[in-house]
Amino acid sequence: MRAAWLRRRRQGFRGPWLPDLDEEALEALLYRQEVASPRHPLPDFDAIRDSFSKHKGVTRRLAWEEYRQAHPGAMGYSAFCDRYRDWLKTQDLVLRVPHEPGEALYVDYAGQTAQITDRETGEQREVKIFVAVLGYSNLTYAEATMGETTADWISAQVRSLEYCGGVPKKIVPDNPKALITRASRYEPDLNPSYQEFAEHFKVAIVPARVREPQDKAKVETGVQIVERFVLAPLRNQTFFTLAEFNTALWERLEELNDKPFQKLPGSRRTRFEEAERQALSPLPDRPFSYAVWKKTKVHLDYHVEIERHYYSVPYVHAGKTVDVCLSERTIEVFLRGKAIAAHLRSRTVGEQTTVAAHRSERHQWMLDLSHEKLLSRAEAIGPATAEMVGAQIH
Repeated sequence: MRAAWLRRRRQGFRGPWLPDLDEEALEALLYRQEVASPRHPLPDFDAIRDSFSKHKGVTRRLAWEEYRQAHPGAMGYSAFCDRYRDWLKTQDLVLRVPHEPGEALYVDYAGQTAQITDRETGEQREVKIFVAVLGYSNLTYAEATMGETTADWISAQVRSLEYCGGVPKKIVPDNPKALITRASRYEPDLNPSYQEFAEHFKVAIVPARVREPQDKAKVETGVQIVERFVLAPLRNQTFFTLAEFNTALWERLEELNDKPFQKLPGSRRTRFEEAERQALSPLPDRPFSYAVWKKTKVHLDYHVEIERHYYSVPYVHAGKTVDVCLSERTIEVFLRGKAIAAHLRSRTVGEQTTVAAHRSERHQWMLDLSHEKLLSRAEAIGPATAEMVGAQIH
C-alpha cells in the first residue's frame, strides 16, 4: 500500500499518507473513476427470467427488443446480455449446509438398475438399487430390491438403520408415492405403513421439496458414487438370486466405506466411528414388523373380507368403512383411529374367524339353541308342546 502511495507521489499526488486505509480503500481513492448514472432504468431481469420459463419461445433478443421499445436509446443487445449474465451469477448461489453428527439419513433409489438371471431359463430380471447416506460422515448403505413398492422402501430403510447401528433425528426421502401420499415440506401425509415405521423408530420424516434436488444432494452424490464404485465393477458378473447379488454388492460397499477420502482426513468409516455413531439414538428393543393398511367396508354379516378370509367386528359397525392393518401374524381393524377388533391372521380361503361377542344377542340366542334346550323349553310350556317339538326333532 505504501508503494502505491509513493507511486502517486512521483506522479504529482500531494495528499497525506493514510496508513489506516486498507488496500481496497486506498485503490478506490487513488484510481476512482467517475461512473455516469444510467439515463435509462435497468431491465427487470427477475421478470425476464420468469418469462423465459413460463412462455415458450421468449428469447433474450425478444426481451431486449421489448426493453428498447419501452426505453429508446437504452443499452445495446450485447450489453443487455452481459448485464443479464452478471445478474444470473448473483441469483444461483449455492448454500453449503453444514451437517451435524446424527442429524439426517438421506435415502433414494438409483436410476441405474442391475440384473439377476434365472438359472434354468436364462431370463434376466431387473432389480432396483436403494441407497442411504448419513449426512455428516457420508457412511453409505446400499442394497438391491425387486421393486420400489412401499414394502421395498420401508424394509430397505429398516436395514439401513440396522447397518448404522442407530437412528438419526430425521430421514430425508424424495416424494415417492409409495411413501408420501401428499407432498409438503412441513406437514407431509405419509403412507400409514411409513407412519408406523417412523413412530416405531421415533424418527422424523422430512421429504425433500418437490423439484429441489439440492435438498437431498447428499444421496444424489451417494447414488453416483455407488453406481461408479459398487455397481460398475459388478456389471460383467452373473448373479442368479437377489441374495447372491447383494452379497457381492455389500463386499464392494465395505470397501467404499473404508476407502480414504480424497480431500478430507480418514474415511467414511473412521468419520462415522469417531463422531457420528454416538450421536445416533439407539435402535428399538423389538424389531419392526411391517404391516399393510387398507380400507374396506364391513359386510352386513359384520365381517370384513381380507384375502378371501372373513374376520368379525362388533355387529354395530355393519356397513361402515374401516381401516385394516395386516401384519405377518395379525389382523387389526380400526374405526376413526380406534381399534375395534383383532384376530390372528388366517390363510384359509373361504372360511371365517368370528368372536362370539361380536354377534348381536338375537344371533347369539339362535346359534346357542340345541335339541336338549328346545325340549326343555317345550316341556316348560306343556306336555303337548313337548310332544310336538320332540316329533319334529326326531
